Formats: sequence, C-alpha cells, structure tokens
Amino acid sequence: MTTTAADKPITKPTAPASKTDGEGTGELNSEQGTTTISELVVQKIAGLAARNVRGVHDLGGGAARAFGAIRDRIPGASASVGQGVSVEVGEKQAAVDLEIVVEYGVAIAELAKAIRRNVIAAIEQMTGLEVVEVNINVNDVYIGDDEDEPAGTRVQ
Repeated sequence: MTTTAADKPITKPTAPASKTDGEGTGELNSEQGTTTISELVVQKIAGLAARNVRGVHDLGGGAARAFGAIRDRIPGASASVGQGVSVEVGEKQAAVDLEIVVEYGVAIAELAKAIRRNVIAAIEQMTGLEVVEVNINVNDVYIGDDEDEPAGTRVQ
C-alpha cells in the first residue's frame, strides 16, 4: 500500500525550508540565525542515496536518460545527480519521487524497501527534515549492453 501526499500533508513554507534549533538538537533555527535547505540539496542527497543501492542501474525516465547520455559525451559536462528525482520540501518535512531503472534479476519489492531506507536515512541525517514519503516509479529494466550481441542476424 502506497501512502500519498493526501495521507501525510507536507507543511509548505512561506520562506525556504528550515527547522527550529534547540541547543544540541541539530535543528536549523536558533537565536543566532536561520539555516535554510534548498530543494536542490535534498534532490541531490536523494539521488546519491538511491544510486548507492545495489540493483539500481540508473535514475530518470527515458527522455532524461537519453539527454544524460548525450550530455555525458560532451567534454567538461557533468552528470546530473538529481536526474530522475523530484522533491517537495516544507518547513519540517520532505517528500521524494524517484524514477528508476532496475537491473534484471533484482527483486523489485525488496529493492524499493532498500531505496526507501537509504534515501530516508540520508535526508533525515543530513538535513534534519522528516521524510514523509518516498514514491518509486520503476520505468525500465536494464538487461545488459546491446553491444554483447553481434550486429545483424541472430543466426549465422
């Protein structure tokens, strides 16, 4: 069963995402000032955490991956860590949506659990935001390089 944003509403900020800082709590607001966390930061953390799970081949939909393949061939261009990741960040909470490509043979339900654990732990540890949901859309299965098969006919 998947939870939705309707089940756990995200508190939308009037200013950039922040938290209240109690002494030694690791929170982001204090009498000395405010620390804000950009959605881009949360997006990158989620992307890196998802990619670190064995069985995740890539992130992003078909068009994003095609654009990424073109970008990778340009000298000096860098891959987007946030490709295939969208986030919503509130004052105290965050929600994450991931588009993934799984490696063939991996148990997708177990992979999804591992991704959720890794993404939630990384975001909560690094930002202090509560992650209310991590939605995962598996949009492809990586079978292997097409270059392994000879070009032309299958039978010789």
